[in-house]
Amino acid sequence: MVKLNRIYTRTGDAGESGLADGSRRRKDDPRFMAIGDVDETNAALGVARTYAEAHAIIDADLSLIQNDLFDLGAEVATPQAENEGGLKIVAAQVAWLESRIDALNADLEPLRSFVLPGGGPLAAHLHLARAICRRAERSLVKLAAAEPGSVGSDALAYVNRLSDYLFVAARHAAKDAGGDVLWVPGEGRKREM
Repeated sequence: MVKLNRIYTRTGDAGESGLADGSRRRKDDPRFMAIGDVDETNAALGVARTYAEAHAIIDADLSLIQNDLFDLGAEVATPQAENEGGLKIVAAQVAWLESRIDALNADLEPLRSFVLPGGGPLAAHLHLARAICRRAERSLVKLAAAEPGSVGSDALAYVNRLSDYLFVAARHAAKDAGGDVLWVPGEGRKREM
């Protein structure tokens, strides 16, 4: 269990931080970049939830996802050799996301254009969280390449599926706020100078 009595320790003042096994690395190490991007995704979901009052289903999903992202952070913060039996993203979490994508997508109109971020406050924040999640995915892929075996295949699938979920959830939220904001190719060419 986590117990934090003291928030600042001064141990990171020289640009290093500690992993779950006690080892220290530079704060710009690919592992810490991935941890930070996962954390930023989680924070963006927290902001989105402040707009989800009228969308109890999405809010409940996001609550579970935020907990999953802490599991993912724990997985990434623990080097592979030390993480046997520890917290890891598992296939059931990926399957759950897929089931939620299918459920939310079932009552949406098929897309006929790309969607621009917007469509009301909740939808806009979900689109932002989706973009941050894509960065987290790129960081995890980079870490997996730098340290083979350091990121589980279920973890990589989870963040990939999470960005898909956030896209569909944004569309679902936008439906109640007037609909998707669609890309109109070449629209900017019509401007008058």
